[in-house]
This record gives sequence, structure tokens and C-alpha cells, in this order.
Amino acid sequence: MDKKRLLWIAGIIILIFALASCGGGGDSDTSGGDEEATVASKGDPDAGKVHYDSICIACHGPTGEGMEGLGKPFTTSEFVKNRTDDQMVEFLKVGRPSGDPLNTTGVDMPPKGGNPALTDDDLYDIIAFVRTLQKRHRLEAGHPLRPDPAGSTRLSHG
Repeated sequence: MDKKRLLWIAGIIILIFALASCGGGGDSDTSGGDEEATVASKGDPDAGKVHYDSICIACHGPTGEGMEGLGKPFTTSEFVKNRTDDQMVEFLKVGRPSGDPLNTTGVDMPPKGGNPALTDDDLYDIIAFVRTLQKRHRLEAGHPLRPDPAGSTRLSHG
């Protein structure tokens, strides 16, 4: 009986590894093109770059790699990766004060990056641009993108 149980367990483990090496199922992209998030960003990345270059760049750098002691990198941020565009807009509207326990820089991230004139559409555009920075970083690092079941990526500050 014990030998039979071990064979079953070994068979299940082999099956798990086989499925994992094939991609595991439903998230695979068979289109032959670059893998994209399953839901397109709501914003316009080109318009977002204009806003990013005039506001966000000061703390997060020109390529989203972050600036030591000022802003966290977007390119590797799980916070950004794991949030929807809507969640990111809500985050950007309030920012993250230095007293927030999740702020690890000790520097305030002001609401809307310090520009109260930014509209929700402007924020969606910035988020769309930041997602292009994440994608570019992952591709340059040799990490292929996989579709995100939540339909977005997430932003991190602090």
C-alpha cells in the first residue's frame, strides 16, 4: 500500500512539473506576438510621457529606475505591477506622505505628483506610460511578459 501511494505521489509531482513547463494552461498566448496584459491600459502612453517628463521624472528618473532617496523604481515595482489602472489613479490622487508606514523613502509623494491640475485622464495616461517602462525593462532584462489575470500592472512609491 505504501509503495502504491508513493507511485501516485510521484506521478502527480511529474504531472505538475510537466504542466508547469508547458505554461500550465489558460494564460498562454498563442498569437505569436509579444505577450501583453489581458486588458489594455485606459490611458495614452504618448500623452503620459509628456506629463511624466514634466512631473514624475524628477523623483523617478527618465527610465523609471527611481532616484536614490527620492522616488522608488517603477520598472521592478510589484506595487505598480499588481494594481489596476483604477487603483493606481486612486493612489496617485492621494499620494503617500512620509509618515505612511509603507513609505520607505522618508520623502512625501504629493497627491498627483504635486500638480493638482492633473485630471483623472492625465493620471491614466501617466500610468499607461509607466507600464511601457515596466514592459521595456522586463524585455531588456530577458524576462518575458506574461498576461496579468488582473489586467494591469502596479505602481510603487515608498
